[in-house]
Parts: sequence; C-alpha cells; structure tokens
Amino acid sequence: MVFSSLVFLCIFFPVVFCLHSAIPSIKAKNVLLIMASLVFYAFGEPVYVILMVISAFLNYLCAVLMGKANRKAVLIAAVIINIGILCVFKYTGFLITTINNVLHLNIKVPEITLPIGISFFTFQALSYVIDVYRGQVEVQKSFGKVLLYISFFPQLIAGPIVKYRDIALEIDSRNVNLKETALGMRRFICGLAKKILIANTMAIVADHVFLQDFDSLNIIGAWIGAVAYTMQIYFDFSGYSDMAIGLGQMFGFHFKENFEHPYGSVTIKEFWRRWHISLSSWFKEYVYIPLGGNRKGKIRTGMNKILVFFLTGLWHGANWTFVVWGLFHGMFSFLEELVPKLKKLPRVILHVYTMLVVIVGFVIFRADTLGQAFIFIGKMFTGFEFSAASMSFVCQQLTPFFIVMLIAAVIGCAPVRSISRKIKISSDKEELTSKENFVQIILYIAAFVLLLWCIIRLSGGSYNPFIYFRF
Repeated sequence: MVFSSLVFLCIFFPVVFCLHSAIPSIKAKNVLLIMASLVFYAFGEPVYVILMVISAFLNYLCAVLMGKANRKAVLIAAVIINIGILCVFKYTGFLITTINNVLHLNIKVPEITLPIGISFFTFQALSYVIDVYRGQVEVQKSFGKVLLYISFFPQLIAGPIVKYRDIALEIDSRNVNLKETALGMRRFICGLAKKILIANTMAIVADHVFLQDFDSLNIIGAWIGAVAYTMQIYFDFSGYSDMAIGLGQMFGFHFKENFEHPYGSVTIKEFWRRWHISLSSWFKEYVYIPLGGNRKGKIRTGMNKILVFFLTGLWHGANWTFVVWGLFHGMFSFLEELVPKLKKLPRVILHVYTMLVVIVGFVIFRADTLGQAFIFIGKMFTGFEFSAASMSFVCQQLTPFFIVMLIAAVIGCAPVRSISRKIKISSDKEELTSKENFVQIILYIAAFVLLLWCIIRLSGGSYNPFIYFRF
C-alpha cells in the first residue's frame, strides 16, 4: 500500500486514525498500530511481512541477550544476521552476475523478489541493537514495542530511518491534541502534493527522455531529462518523508527531518548534510566514526569517506550505477577536503558546481547501465544535433503543465529556510497574533485545496510508484 493511493487516503488511514483516537489505553493504541502496520505491509508484500517480523524478533532477541552473554559476540551475530538477510534478498543476483561477468562463468542467477523497504527496516533494527550494545538505550523487554518501532507504517517502507532512542518515550507515552493533528495533516498534504503534482509530472518527462533512442537525443532534450529526474527524485522522496513525518505527528510520534533544502547547497559535503539526513547520519554514526572519522589525518579521512560513499551507493541498489554514483559523490567530497580554497569561491559559482555534480550524478543513478549513463552525459555536453526529429521530441516534453510544475519545483526546492522556519515557529507558539492566525488559516485552506487537487489527479489514474520503494 502506498500513501498516494485512494485506498490509503479514503479507507486505511481514516479507519486507523479514528480507532487510534477513540481508544484510551496506550497499550491498546500500540496493539492497533502494530496490526495496522502489518496489514499495511502485507497489502503489497503478503509473504515478506513474515520476513519483516522475523527480522524484528531476531534483533529483539539479540538486544535481550546483550545482558546474558558476551556482548561483542551478540553484536557480531546481529550484524551478520542483518547484513546476511540484506545480502540474500538484495545482492545475491548482483554478486552472481558480477562473478559470471568477471570469471566468464555461467552460474544460474536465482530470481529473488526484493522485499519492499528491506534496506530501511534492516538498518533501523540494526541501529537499535548497536545502541543497546553501546549503552545508549535500555533493552526493551517487550517484543511488541520493538515490533512497533520497526514496523510502524508511516516510516516502514521508505524511511526516514528512525533511531529507537528518538521515539522510545513516545511508544510508552504520547499525547495527541487537535493542534498536533492539524499540523501533521498539513505536513502530510504538502508531501502528497509534492508527490502527485510535481514528482509524477517530472517522472513522465524523465521516463520519456531516458527511454528515448539516444542517437536522436540532443543537448536540450538531455538536460530536460536530467533536470526532470533531479526534481522527480527530490520531490518524490522528500514528499514521502513529509507524509511520514506528518502521519507520525498525527499519531503522537515526532520524527526528525530528512531533508533541509539540499539543492541550495554550495558544496557536496553540505548537500549530504541536507539530503536523506537519516541515512547520512546512520552511516556517519555507525560506520564513519567507528572507522576513525576525521581523527587520523586527511588521507585516512578521505578514504573513510570514500568507503562510506561506496556503501551508501551500494545501499541504494544492486547495480554498479548506484556504486559509481556513490563513489562519484565521494570523489568530490574528498576533493573538497584536499582543496580547501575551493570553498572560498563565490557562492554562485559554488552553487553551480554543486548542482552540476548532483545532476550529473543523478543521471548515473537513473541509468540502467553505466554505458547508458556515459552516453547520456555525453549528450548533455556534446549533443549539438538539432534535427527536426530531436527538436520535435523536445517540444513534446515541454507541455504547459510540465513547465508550470517545473517552475513550482524550482521554487519549492530553493533555500527558503528563513521563511519556512518563521512559519514553523509561528505555528508552534501557543498563542498567535491576529496576523499570524490569518496566515495559518490561509495555509490550511491552501492545504485543503491541494488535497482535493491530489484526489482528483489520483481518481483520474495519475499514479507513479515511489522511487525509494525499491531500496
């Protein structure tokens, strides 16, 4: 089941939310959310819901055993179990295909369906066990609470990756009032609009361009496709994160932000502080710092970063395009460390440089093969063939609705942090001035209009799966 579906919007969520609001006991609320989350996941993965529950139980068991056995041995076992499950279901085919290509063998590649969101709930479960090992959280003796933490449907299949310590108190005690519900609903609608109106529109053009015969693709068409996909992936994923955060708030849970206007960055390092923050912080806390972080010289720091970016790329998918995408970002991050004077350039130049790296990187990310990626990038810089066919294709993509949504996308991803923070601060205050009240009313009316627009688009068959579901 996906958030951007009429089944979720009109049936699943209203029923679950109304029941959650009506039930007085926190224990009963938690049982309801566990059952709802399992139904939510089973709606699309009727078999693999069992795998998710088994994964949660094994991690719960490892955490409990921390106080009864050798802690380090239990931790190693937990890492092997989690990474083993991830490798079997996500990387088996990739590894065998790579071995076949390198050694010219003909080993049969098994057809294993990738469970939705396995990378997210595996990393979430592993972080809990590691935090117990480090003594940062107390062992949770109730399997139900661990299962709720891992399976909670707002963040189950596409993040953000939530750490147990961030919501441990809210599992046992949380309060939901009308204001929190309203703010959560508005956040959810904003995320839904990002997905339905902007991301889906960008997806249509991006798919058309990347499926086009590259021989007839010129520089204009290539850049349209690259920019469209860059906007698609941001509004698709940040939209999902907004919906997850909004839903969590409506049920009394507060997740941390996952995006902070990353396209306003002036370095690749800053981009990764703002892009998919929960994943970046996960790798920083559980991989980069244990490797030594930046404490062992520039060269060692650079190598640590390269390894983290390699793993980040591999986490995204079992394809060399993802690995190269990760290393591509790692290379520029390493370059920024080696050449500190680079950061002293004018901000405009730094922003152009950063966005150029990001856009080219996302071409590698989107391509089916590295060969396709390199040809496409070549067209972006040398495709000066302006034949009638190539220009006709360009004009077909530039529909009025696409142009309007592209303008909205550019405005929406701009670094307007001061404005957004003022709105958030105002909405968080207990008492608002008459002017602030008027602004809030306008925002809620706009959100209601957006919701109606999204439902109309969905009822007309406008649908596109979330990009990050396959990760």
